[in-house]
Amino acid sequence: MRVPQLKEKPKGSQKWIQDIINICPELLNGLIQQKFTSLSGREICWKSPLKEDDFSEYRDTAFLENINLQELVAELKKFWPKNGPQWDALGRTSDGRAFILIEAKANVPEIVSSCGATDKESQKTISERLYETQRWLNCRAPRFDWKYGFYQYANRLAHLYFLREKSNKEAYLVFLYFVDDPTYKPTSQEAWNSALKLQEKLMGLSAGSLRHRGIIDLFINTSDILELPETSY
Repeated sequence: MRVPQLKEKPKGSQKWIQDIINICPELLNGLIQQKFTSLSGREICWKSPLKEDDFSEYRDTAFLENINLQELVAELKKFWPKNGPQWDALGRTSDGRAFILIEAKANVPEIVSSCGATDKESQKTISERLYETQRWLNCRAPRFDWKYGFYQYANRLAHLYFLREKSNKEAYLVFLYFVDDPTYKPTSQEAWNSALKLQEKLMGLSAGSLRHRGIIDLFINTSDILELPETSY
């Protein structure tokens, strides 16, 4: 599904992910390449959210088509029910071999979510996939069912598992946290650190295991984006 995002004055993470992708992608690319040396020297091309595409975000099989992974459409339908993650940003390298998925947040309350599936078969499938993902990440015993609490985070992890482990693709998952957002609820670096440390502990995860599987946290202060010229937007 393609989902246009045409709010006249977006706020929070929606505003900042649109700005950084369309105004200063080199800022984001540089930070990602610093974290993933395997991407150094490789051009990252962002496929969403683009101004010329109505800042659209993509989910389900459309997200695969957006990054030229159409061959995985049938397998994704088996792997996950409809209404899967709606990606804040999607990119791939110019050589077509690596894929970058981004989930962006601008304040701590945004990280809290629960699964909204009501169909029993869908719930069963989701539970099975989350359990597989936990094993893939060498997860310690989590304090709660991953369908609740931090579900958005969990289902993004599951989709990276689908790409990297099930489909043997070079894929990376970036959780992008904007610091000191003046448009809604300013969140300091310290507040992010505390919240994410708790999330990691409750989910039974470790930073080392996440990094090993191509998963990182990035922090960008919104002032670094505000200071850049917008003439190219």
